[in-house]
Amino acid sequence: MRLALFQPDIPQNAGTLLRTCACLGVGADLVEPAGFPTADRNFRRAGMDYLDALDLRRHASFAAFEAWRAAKLPRRRLVLLTTAAEADYRDVAFRAGDVLMVGRESAGVPAEVHDAADLRLGVPMRPGFRSLNVAVAAAMVLGEALRQLR
Repeated sequence: MRLALFQPDIPQNAGTLLRTCACLGVGADLVEPAGFPTADRNFRRAGMDYLDALDLRRHASFAAFEAWRAAKLPRRRLVLLTTAAEADYRDVAFRAGDVLMVGRESAGVPAEVHDAADLRLGVPMRPGFRSLNVAVAAAMVLGEALRQLR
């Protein structure tokens, strides 16, 4: 199981997500470019010293990420967490090789990423609410995936 951050633009959220990955033993992928320098002190502070213990892969672009994913056999399933979801994350059977991806806080992901996703999942919410913080939503879905795969 891996968590991919697509061009994150808030360093504190990215740091929190990567810290979560380190603590849970989940690999992480950073699809560049980020909207901030990844050496930024806010990013490092949010991740604390956990970032040094993280299995982090950096990809220069989404195309580079897709090339990495295609080279893995069996091919890793791309599971996109999105407000334009087709399924509830609680109704999905996760697989050990899945890569859960979250988009930019400000814009989500472009159509090419939606099209490349094998699954598009959402967190159900009360009517009238748009979305959760990306780090909270990712932690909820990772928790369910890890529960299933334990």
